[in-house]
Amino acid sequence: MAIPKDYFAWAARQFDSARIHEKPEALRGIRVLDLSVIYFGPATADFLGELGAEVIKVEMPGQGDVTRILGNASFFWKNVSVAFFCANHSKYHVGIDMHRSAGQELIRQLATRSDVVVENFKAGTLEEKFGIGYRQLRELNPRLIYVANTGFGQWGPFSRGRASYDGLAQAVSGLTAITGDGEVPTKIGNYLGDWFGASMSALGVLAALRWRDRTGEGQFVEMAQCEGLLRAMDWTWLYAGLTGRDRAKAGNGDHVFSPAGVYRCSDGYVAMVAGTDGEFRSLCRLIGQAGLAKDPRFASRASRREMAHARALEVAIGAWCARRTRAQVEAAARKAGIAAAPVMTAKDQIDDPHLRARRSVWEHDDPVYGQMVECGPAPKLSATPARIKWAGKPVGFHNEFVLRSVLGLDSERIRALYAEGAIGRWAEGRRGAGPPEGWKGEGALE
Repeated sequence: MAIPKDYFAWAARQFDSARIHEKPEALRGIRVLDLSVIYFGPATADFLGELGAEVIKVEMPGQGDVTRILGNASFFWKNVSVAFFCANHSKYHVGIDMHRSAGQELIRQLATRSDVVVENFKAGTLEEKFGIGYRQLRELNPRLIYVANTGFGQWGPFSRGRASYDGLAQAVSGLTAITGDGEVPTKIGNYLGDWFGASMSALGVLAALRWRDRTGEGQFVEMAQCEGLLRAMDWTWLYAGLTGRDRAKAGNGDHVFSPAGVYRCSDGYVAMVAGTDGEFRSLCRLIGQAGLAKDPRFASRASRREMAHARALEVAIGAWCARRTRAQVEAAARKAGIAAAPVMTAKDQIDDPHLRARRSVWEHDDPVYGQMVECGPAPKLSATPARIKWAGKPVGFHNEFVLRSVLGLDSERIRALYAEGAIGRWAEGRRGAGPPEGWKGEGALE
């Protein structure tokens, strides 16, 4: 095959989204037992599933994961809250009642045949209440990698008996304290503590798998939600440790570069940064005020960052942007060598040709839920691309398939487990748990 001389044509061929499903998967052969709920744990398993791991999601029969009925409560897609789908791609769904001894035994059997277990219960719950924590399961499977995602960790003064939500993690991490531009601490608009923490624990799993390849030994991977965000706080800690002071808020500005901000255009907003002296001079010419580059207030990057000086620049740039569309500002800035990009909404992104070309907008036709438009995997791998295979499924949708193919149970034993309540499916009429109205068995696995 001829290699294109143009680098960008070559890169596009390497990552050709039309060939994703033809290529192998990096984690194929790795089985993940997902015992978690909401986002922090399910997203860890979801990331591993995108990379090719086989993920078995265990839910309580009847209602299942609470995100099936949470999220944007005003919008359910074919009987399920949209909050559920984003962290439950490509998983096999089984309904097991862990409160019953037979259900606990099924978890043990699945764990002995798995490479990874993911849970996000309060610290110690699975061990002390259900007898299926790390110490019990490692006796059955010494190669097991056990992931415990919690708000504050498995040990320390904050760990015992404490639940956590994303807002608490943002608060404890210090993220809330530095967000916004007023005196009131401000929480950011999504569950970053869940999603970033999940990506960090998935990274821990990859390291643990590599260690197991070398030694044959599994291990305990522990991830505190707040500490994931702590690790993302860049220079905040070092500054406080060296100066004894907390960093100031920057709002839509920046502590390093000025001008840097979000500016109103005639049809929305655009973000723009002039990071070097040369870029600043280009920006001054672009907005028709070349003389600003010679103004002593703006002579250096440090002087441009002074609050009063930065505000003066914001006013000048804002006035220029206000008379133009986002596309006009972005095009003019790019031509001048200045970094600029539109402030996009999700609706903008779904129609964005760049994101579609990169398969970050992932459309697929699910046999149960029909046409889906989802956020595709973030890391792009040329040889073993990540992928979404199917959407999340109803509670217990794959019970028979998993119990037969993984545990080797026969029909008689499966019927007995149903009869005693150890396993189950969705509760009829329970919103969020079952298949869409009119479902006729499409997508079911034998």
